Amino acid sequence: MKLQKFTDTEKRQLKKIAMENVLVHWASNEDLAKEPKIFTAGEGCYVYDIHGNKYLDSFSSLITSIFGHGRDEMKQAIMEQMDKIAFFPNYHDSFTIPQIKLAEKLAEIMPGDLDVSFFVSSGSEANETALKMARQYHWANGEPHRYKVIARRYSYHGTTLGATSYTGFSALRQCVEPLLPGALFTHPVSCHDCELGLDPSNCNMTCLKMLEKMIVWENPETISAMIMDPIPGSNFGYPIPPDGYLQGVRDICDKYGILLIFDEVQTGFGKTGKWFACENWDVTPDMMSVSKALTAGYLPLSVTMTTKKIASVFNKEPGSEFRSGGTYGGHPLSCAVALATIEIMEKEKVVEQAAETGAYLKAELEKLYKYKIVGDIRGMGMIWAIELMADRETRTKLDPSLNVGTFIRDWCWDNGMILRNNGNSLVAAPALVMTREEVDIMVGKINESISAAMKHFHFD
Repeated sequence: MKLQKFTDTEKRQLKKIAMENVLVHWASNEDLAKEPKIFTAGEGCYVYDIHGNKYLDSFSSLITSIFGHGRDEMKQAIMEQMDKIAFFPNYHDSFTIPQIKLAEKLAEIMPGDLDVSFFVSSGSEANETALKMARQYHWANGEPHRYKVIARRYSYHGTTLGATSYTGFSALRQCVEPLLPGALFTHPVSCHDCELGLDPSNCNMTCLKMLEKMIVWENPETISAMIMDPIPGSNFGYPIPPDGYLQGVRDICDKYGILLIFDEVQTGFGKTGKWFACENWDVTPDMMSVSKALTAGYLPLSVTMTTKKIASVFNKEPGSEFRSGGTYGGHPLSCAVALATIEIMEKEKVVEQAAETGAYLKAELEKLYKYKIVGDIRGMGMIWAIELMADRETRTKLDPSLNVGTFIRDWCWDNGMILRNNGNSLVAAPALVMTREEVDIMVGKINESISAAMKHFHFD
């Protein structure tokens, strides 16, 4: 691969335009003040910046690039579809062939009876669509009073106003309040750091009992849906639910006629060593939102999946249609790429590879417990979080003002690796095709960076 070269004048101009003319998604003004990062190329699990520096990407481009960069099959899928029809909207009474074929394929690989696709363009849209679909479903069944939605604290469901209403991080909500009415928040399942201070070995899943009590208190007949991520995402450090929890939520929702929505935008398509995270517990929701790895990051696409039973209320007669849509939902180029993604996953057994490499990654990460500031390592498959603590035995938090996690992240950047941190939680969520040799490099750099932090902050 030949890298494009830039003069110092060109670099300064590009940075100037970037800073003055682009508002960055989820910007960090502190990091932008150091130097905006401009990426110019990618190859496999590596990316290159404007200076020609090479970085191992341990966060797979926001958990999208499950194959890394430069797969010829993806380019070929785009070009072949471009030669047929580049775009026509999935609107009113119109379809394109890639949409139809993708819907058929998704029905084949989805768990349970999630057979019907509604195509949009982002994870936020997919979650918001699921919430709209749930409310209109109840409305069509003579229950328009079911408008409330249960979400969980510390779960992220999107950036649109509706999805933000059900996102459990106050810092993301307070600047755009008031939000949609009817948002109810229940306990997260974070057994490593229980909000109630209970011991998970003998708590009998009190969080489930609290969930049911809230439903009864609020009046079940006012509640439309519960939206949850089976494994909360990188913002909350991938806490794994105890066995029986997801089934308990499923049973409670069934008991009270509440539709269950699984947000698998982050965890879907092989990340956990299964096609979908919920399959690890054999629990199927009424709706599922998927995006990110669906196209391996090559083009934007997301899907709200549901059952034929739910979809049937929108197909009964004129006037019963689902009232939602967008111009680019189900873009034929994106659908063609998604089909190519699934074909590669099946042909190369990527899900099985993620399970095998994930087991190796887990074993290597657990060696980091040799450092006293490594308090907890959580995750499964190819998504992991390393929580740093002042004292592992007492679960004492590090002083956040020290910015230990940021120090480690910056050390990795200076030494050729992109590492995500959320405060003092480090995230390793690489491409599913990462080799064991690359895992060794990734864990090696995390090891070195923690060692550097131990010395820098005098933790030895």
